[in-house]
Formats: sequence, structure tokens, C-alpha cells
Amino acid sequence: MTTAFEKLQLALRKLPGVGYRSSERIALHLLIGKPDQLESLVAALGEASRSIRRSSLCGNLSEETLCTICADPKRDHRSVCVIENVPDLVAIERSGSWRAVYHVLHGKLSPLHGISPNDLNIASLLARIESGEVDELVLALSNDVEGEATCHYLQEHLPSGREIRVTRIGFGIPSGGGVLYADSVTLKSALEGRRVFN
Repeated sequence: MTTAFEKLQLALRKLPGVGYRSSERIALHLLIGKPDQLESLVAALGEASRSIRRSSLCGNLSEETLCTICADPKRDHRSVCVIENVPDLVAIERSGSWRAVYHVLHGKLSPLHGISPNDLNIASLLARIESGEVDELVLALSNDVEGEATCHYLQEHLPSGREIRVTRIGFGIPSGGGVLYADSVTLKSALEGRRVFN
């Protein structure tokens, strides 16, 4: 193959979930199978890179100062769901179970990977709390060591003098799953997160 094709394939392989074979298939599809789609893809990528940025308030993707969720007056702006990444926000929105706002950290604390509080979108969250606009934080971070460390860090660094209700999402056996097939960490989380049965 040509050098240009190899460069394209290498660039595609840097995308998440795209391996050698997938990158080759995509490149061939765009160059040979559907070359008309190539120009529209390049144009869409260019437009997105110029117009989409992180919201200065919540860290979600936005074309304006505020994302569409933060700009929605029907949302409860006093409750903030803290999440690791934008795909987490998309998943929660798809469920239709949260009608308040979010704060995207863009990762979680991980000293092993060199990710410190300064690398995350934590300062703007603490500023939101300090300004008095937040009454509740719902920590919807991963149920792993880094997620727990991030939750503890946030709780320890809440501005003093502010009464904030801090909750953690429940973890446990997925809907339709059984106890027999759950791993020990999932079972432990399910038992610790138990609630009164009505």
C-alpha cells in the first residue's frame, strides 16, 4: 500500500476500539467503496473541531458557553451528578433517570498513571459548590480503586461552611442478572448498598 494509505490507517488505529483490520476496512471503504463520504466526513470533523469545546461550567461538550443541559431551565440546577467522562453522561441521559445537571471530571485520580487533581475538572466543581449554587452531589464514578479515591478526594475537599448532601450511586447485580454469576466485588457492593424493601 502507499505511504498515504498507511498514514491514514495508522491515524484510524489511534481511535478507540479500532484495530489493524478495522482501520484497513474503514480506509478502503472511504477511499474506494464510498469516496463521496470521505469529503463529508473530513468536513464534519473540521467543523466539529472548530465549534465543539468543553463547557466552562460543567465540562460537557458544547458549541456555546453552556451545554444544552446546563442551559435547560427545566433541569434541577441544585443537584449535580459527577461523572468521569462524556460517554457516562450520554448513558445516564439515555436512561431518562436524571433530570438535573452534570459535572464531567474527564477522568479519575490515578497516581499510577500520573493523573492528579490538577489534571481533572475538579477546580470548577469546587467553585460551583463554593458559589452556593449546589445543594447535592451525586457521585457516579466507577466502582474501582481510582473511582473510590476520586470520591474521597472530592468529599475531603468540599468547601467548608457549605451544607452539601453527598451521595454515591448504588452498585450491584444488573437487572436480569443472578447472584450465582456475580463476582465478589459486585456482590459486596450490592450487599453494602442494600435498602429497605417495600
